Amino acid sequence: MKKIGVSACFIYPDLKRQVFGPKTLNYLEQDMAQYLYRFGAYPVLIPNLGPKELPQFLADFDGFVFQGGTDISPFTYGEGPIPNSKWPGDPLRDDYEMKVLNFAIKKEKPILGICRGLQLLNVYFGGSLYQDLETQFSDQVRHRDAIDYDKVKHQVVFPEGGLMSKIHRQAEEYWVNSVHHQGIKELGSDLEVSAYSKEDQLVEAFHWTLAAPGKVMGVQWHPEFFKNYPSRLIDGDRIYQYFLSFC
Repeated sequence: MKKIGVSACFIYPDLKRQVFGPKTLNYLEQDMAQYLYRFGAYPVLIPNLGPKELPQFLADFDGFVFQGGTDISPFTYGEGPIPNSKWPGDPLRDDYEMKVLNFAIKKEKPILGICRGLQLLNVYFGGSLYQDLETQFSDQVRHRDAIDYDKVKHQVVFPEGGLMSKIHRQAEEYWVNSVHHQGIKELGSDLEVSAYSKEDQLVEAFHWTLAAPGKVMGVQWHPEFFKNYPSRLIDGDRIYQYFLSFC
């Protein structure tokens, strides 16, 4: 089986929590676990180990997936929080994931970034983010709703001849879910856009051009949630199977 390393989400100490209150938890979201454990793939959560142990733990993985979760701290891409910001980000997780990502890039491993994972890739390659789309970009498209969550969807465009147009067969319309309030502001170096939001042109997918097309790629949508709202959405399996073809 193909051994896939999955970056961890963090929950920090909270003494009001009944279980493990004083402890930091590393976790994998359930839908993501079920999404990845298919097609001959064996997902393994990557814990936040020390500087000596982490490279040893990462050495045997065939590919890496960076999942969604809390925001990337603006300090990670050289900015301060916007006024009245409700979104401070998670600098500890940023530091941990940047180490994992740097290892994967240096070892020329396949990489798939999902939501925060796409944003992490963009920042790693020198790009920046809108800290809050409604405040800094546009409210033309509803990219996130805390109540509707993975039931929110919008239409995307795949540039002709681009990676996403090759992965997904031609159709009249392409729809994806949308569970994010941040997005790509300045695109990182050597990244090629392969999808954007139809209504506001926000970047929705890209790949790194210094590797084979698709070997290092990210999507802003959550394909692991597609089963919760399959109507009119693109095939969420295609991008994962394409990623696995490099592993």
